[in-house]
Amino acid sequence: MLKDTYCGDLRAADAGRTVRLAGWVHRRRDHGGLIFIDLRDSHGIVQIVLSPDQAEAHEAAHRARTEWVLAIEGEVRLRSDATINPNIPTGEVEVVPAKIEVLAEAQTPPFYINEPVEVDEQLRLRYRYLDLRRPEAGSIIRLRHEVVRYIRDFLSDRGFIEVETPTLIKSTPEGARDFLVPSRMRPGQFFALPQSPQILKELLMVAGVEKYFQLARCYRDEDFRANRVAEHTQLDLEMSFVDEEDVMGLVEELYTGIGQRFGGGRPLAGTPFPRLDYFDCMRRYGIDRPDLRYGLEFVDIADAVRRSEFKVFQDALANDGEIKAIRIPGQAGMTRREIDALTETARAGGAKGLAYIGFAGSELRSPIAKFLSESEVNAIRGIAGAADGDMVVIVADRPEVVAKSLYEVRDALGNSLGLKDPNQLSFAWVTGFPLLEWRPDEERWDATHNPFSGFREVDRPLLDTDPGRVIARQYDLTLNGAEVGGGSIRISNRADQERILGMMRHSPEQQRERFGVLLDALEFGAPPMGGAGLGIDRLMMSLVGTENIRDVIAFPKASSGTDPLMSAPSPVDDAQLKELGLRVIG
Repeated sequence: MLKDTYCGDLRAADAGRTVRLAGWVHRRRDHGGLIFIDLRDSHGIVQIVLSPDQAEAHEAAHRARTEWVLAIEGEVRLRSDATINPNIPTGEVEVVPAKIEVLAEAQTPPFYINEPVEVDEQLRLRYRYLDLRRPEAGSIIRLRHEVVRYIRDFLSDRGFIEVETPTLIKSTPEGARDFLVPSRMRPGQFFALPQSPQILKELLMVAGVEKYFQLARCYRDEDFRANRVAEHTQLDLEMSFVDEEDVMGLVEELYTGIGQRFGGGRPLAGTPFPRLDYFDCMRRYGIDRPDLRYGLEFVDIADAVRRSEFKVFQDALANDGEIKAIRIPGQAGMTRREIDALTETARAGGAKGLAYIGFAGSELRSPIAKFLSESEVNAIRGIAGAADGDMVVIVADRPEVVAKSLYEVRDALGNSLGLKDPNQLSFAWVTGFPLLEWRPDEERWDATHNPFSGFREVDRPLLDTDPGRVIARQYDLTLNGAEVGGGSIRISNRADQERILGMMRHSPEQQRERFGVLLDALEFGAPPMGGAGLGIDRLMMSLVGTENIRDVIAFPKASSGTDPLMSAPSPVDDAQLKELGLRVIG
């Protein structure tokens, strides 16, 4: 056996043991006679010490370089008090080898592995197998394993069955584009990679499984973002005979446990998780996934300035717009550069500009003050709750522009003022979403989330008179301002499912073609059912404190959508295309 102990597992209690270690040279320091090697494996690092009187082993250590692979047999001994390294778990011990074997030499890596330095993403992903050797990168992959194991144990202990659903399914384009896979045996026909196992898990409920889960790979052919990739992993679960609180309660218990065990001691803000109404979120934060780690909520000041002579305000109100503000405590003295930066942020959100009033004691710091009466200024101050030393920033425009631009301003302030406490895990549920939204360019209704979500029974009459007011039985889970999952209580009868699909302008023929298997199944005794899809990648982002989703995936695609490691996507042979009945054009 080349190895019987992990480097990172050695402790003071192991002193006197003879161990066999194997790993990579993390660092090598030659002090003339003594040679020190930090040997690294998947559990950590331990120091190896060699003196010249260990001739054969010393010679091997003398030749070794960074990232060479060594096997070492030697005795564990305590370090002297003066040489203890308190920064690593193995810092009280070192290993004195009797024998060293070089298992593999290594070229000089294209970037430092033993130092936390900035490296171009394309280069890191091209050599991802080296990037993952870095302790900080490897620890994320191991943490992910522990989180997933916890999830599996948690759900299995509560009667859930893990079922793997197919990754070659029928294309039912809804939302993002499908990835298509041509069929060799059926030329001209295609499979699709699943955007989610939604229909399949509903079929499992009809099949009587009752409690299902899987760690599902899902695919969406859409543009990459910092927190979005084309292929991701989600915890997919479904339950029979449940309502919203049953599903939300289960997920809340699971995520509370994950936060407590893997959150690095960070407190969970608000347990049980707050329940937020969608319309209230939009009114207060301009977005349906608010970051609750800080305030800076919107306030409506339209009534305070309804008779104002300020043309921007007049124009907004004359066109059914809104006028909303954010109070920024203690920031009346913001610099011109800071104000200009916030103004550009608001413009990026669609606003024409950003008005502001700084309440600097007895003085007003504001270019719009000359257009406002004293009573209007006092009314703004009262509604915003502004004290001396506070700044109030204002956007007047169409409701959607006010929401978008002030959200961007609030988010930028959260960053610049250091309000996004990285040591806090702030979960919340958002409910009360509209079931449908009107698409004027297509002259049809569309699902705000997916066409399988149920709706409140009390709203049934509105399907005929005012479909936009029907509230879905949908619930989204947010964490620190990011959506980390969502689900709903499903439609569980054919008539309602056909009705919703019809409102979305799916013809009866299209319904049979795309959703026929589900519609048929709903006629064979479908139970009330509900579930959720919860993004493992985004959860891991919050647990490790990164804003880049590629940091928490073992082999991610680059932001360009390509795979630098495998050089994909890539052309294929003409023979392969011919066999599939395909021809590349353009």
